[in-house]
Amino acid sequence: MSDSLENPFRGTGLAPEALMPIADASAVKQLLSMCPAYAPTPLRSADALAKEAGVAQLWVKDERGRMGLGSFKALGAAHAIARDAAAAVQGDDWQNALKGKTYVTASAGNHGLSVAAGAQVFGATAVIYLSHTVPDAFVGRLEAKGATVVREGDDYEASMAAALKAADDNDWLLLSDSSWPGYTEPPLRVMEGYLQMAAEAAEQIDTPPSHILLQAGVGGLAAAVAAHSRLVWGDAPRIIVVEPAYAPALIESIRSGCLTDTTGPVSCMGRLDCKTPSMIALNGLSRDADQFITISEEDAQAGIARLAAHDLATTPSGGAALAAMLTGLDLPKDARVLTFLSEGPEDA
Repeated sequence: MSDSLENPFRGTGLAPEALMPIADASAVKQLLSMCPAYAPTPLRSADALAKEAGVAQLWVKDERGRMGLGSFKALGAAHAIARDAAAAVQGDDWQNALKGKTYVTASAGNHGLSVAAGAQVFGATAVIYLSHTVPDAFVGRLEAKGATVVREGDDYEASMAAALKAADDNDWLLLSDSSWPGYTEPPLRVMEGYLQMAAEAAEQIDTPPSHILLQAGVGGLAAAVAAHSRLVWGDAPRIIVVEPAYAPALIESIRSGCLTDTTGPVSCMGRLDCKTPSMIALNGLSRDADQFITISEEDAQAGIARLAAHDLATTPSGGAALAAMLTGLDLPKDARVLTFLSEGPEDA
């Protein structure tokens, strides 16, 4: 653990009247019930790893097989696109519901796959901007879903700027998983999709958790899960948000009391390597999270190696919260911990 901060805004938030994440998953569940690719992912009871970490119980929500896309992000952009299709469909012609529309986004990999898959299902096209730091493995996977891939910029922020320009220049639909002033509805619906993961975990768990550990990039996963967890379990669980030390966007925003841009080297936690938080996610986490911490590159790598030995192979991004628990986060011996393995290995 590199840095730690108790949240002074817990319970109220930085801006209590600001737009917050959606907490109720019922609308997502209803839409997903019509999707033949949907199935709940498993909640694993990791007893051996709990013993190794010195806690009483550990549940791991395993998103590595989510809808054939290999990460929780399958629930996000595809959900937002499905909402658009439901509003536009003529009769039962779902496969052409969005014909002629183009969705564009920047991605560190998994969000782009969700955009590409959603567009393909409903007859739209997808253009995905990747920075030069995104692994080449994602290019082939995106193209297999029918997407056009454009390499642009040395980091996520640069690829996002390129996607935004492309949307403006071509009258395309920007579908980002981050939000900022004047751009809120699409990312709000992306985050809403992530609620299904939290709702499944709440239904699958046999005892309410005392601690919930959540990794964060722009903060969408963490904010959605935190919002639903407060709806289901109230104030009882202690919610801890984990970011790369090289991309401390949320912790520094909480520290400064406002949305803050950060800088740092490229992180091995590529899908979490976001230097600016999502505005909506920050609003929600400032209300719902108890603690923000950062994890070093070395601890992330060491923790991931230990996870692989427990049949929980993932990337430093996908297991950052678990890695923090294994490499220095001090939790009570009676802690009942819920966390999320958010993606599979890059070579899977």
